[in-house]
Amino acid sequence: MSSPMPSPAAPALNPAERLLNLVIALVNTNAAMTKQQVRTAVAGYSDAPSDEAFERMFERDKDMLRALGIPVVTVGTGGHTDELGYRIDQDAYALPPIDLTPAELGVLSLAAQFWQDKTLQTDINRAMVKLRAAGAGDPSADALAGLAPSVRAVGDAYGPLMEAIEARRAVTFSYRAAYNGAVLTRHVEPWRIAARDGGWYLMCFDRDRQAPRVFRMSRIESRVRITGPTDAYEIPDFETDVMLGKAHGEVRQAVVAVRPERAGALRARAKPVPDGEREAYNGRLPRPAGGADGGADDRADDRAGARAGWDILEVPYRSLSGMAAEAAGYGAALVVLEPQAVREETLRRLTAAAALGSGPETGSTAGTQAEATRG
Repeated sequence: MSSPMPSPAAPALNPAERLLNLVIALVNTNAAMTKQQVRTAVAGYSDAPSDEAFERMFERDKDMLRALGIPVVTVGTGGHTDELGYRIDQDAYALPPIDLTPAELGVLSLAAQFWQDKTLQTDINRAMVKLRAAGAGDPSADALAGLAPSVRAVGDAYGPLMEAIEARRAVTFSYRAAYNGAVLTRHVEPWRIAARDGGWYLMCFDRDRQAPRVFRMSRIESRVRITGPTDAYEIPDFETDVMLGKAHGEVRQAVVAVRPERAGALRARAKPVPDGEREAYNGRLPRPAGGADGGADDRADDRAGARAGWDILEVPYRSLSGMAAEAAGYGAALVVLEPQAVREETLRRLTAAAALGSGPETGSTAGTQAEATRG
């Protein structure tokens, strides 16, 4: 009789999961846990192939937790043995009750996604370990609608530029110009880094041009070299949005209809259309499901100044594609009314998504936008 095939070994836990398991165990222990208890009871430590490997793993994890501000203390276990135990000091570690709204949890979740670039992934994973151990749950999907991060990876230039900004040292790099594709060496004094319209930008003083400039970091072709002494210049006070605005073009206004209590991030920078101007948009709003076009009730509703269930807002934007991508992300909760170019681009994105077979909800959303377009 042939022997049974051995079952495949369970995949090893990643370090972040193992750290979280250790925190939970040390928080909930009645007194203290010995190393042997940690090895046998905490998921992730049984993966160690030898006693020496477990010792290295456990010591490294203790140091990591302490670096995160989690107070792992060493205590005697009592009795007739000198064996040491470990626990987390509850008085030093205790946090007040966490009572976050779905929107607040959504912001934290999005921030974690936003920083999943390889340059910063380690730091954000460490932060999320502590947050999850404190009991924060997953945000509701509705709170995240339309907010998925769309910023591209930071790239290798981020670290050296941040180091140069902190030390106020000049840098040099090769940069590919957007207008003609020429690659030239730049000598700049970096001031600040910011993310806008799906990309990262360096605000700085260009020594060659003797003027402030904005560079898109994805167009940096070479390694960033830090040159010169520290404290070589002063960083002036300036408005990030103003400086980026000069590089991105003028601010324009879009008019959108939004369902109540939806699209919170968009509302934060929007303002309501005045009541006197709203009437012009009422006839272009999608009618409630099952309603007939052109009925007396609809006309009366329009004359009253609103069709139930929509807020009409003015939203500033710079990038047509960026505005359309954001609008499409909110699905049926938002309808673009003006300008025509943003409305058509939003409809194009939704129609393309529906054609990919994303399901009836996507097709219905495209239909909602199309109804407003016909108005």
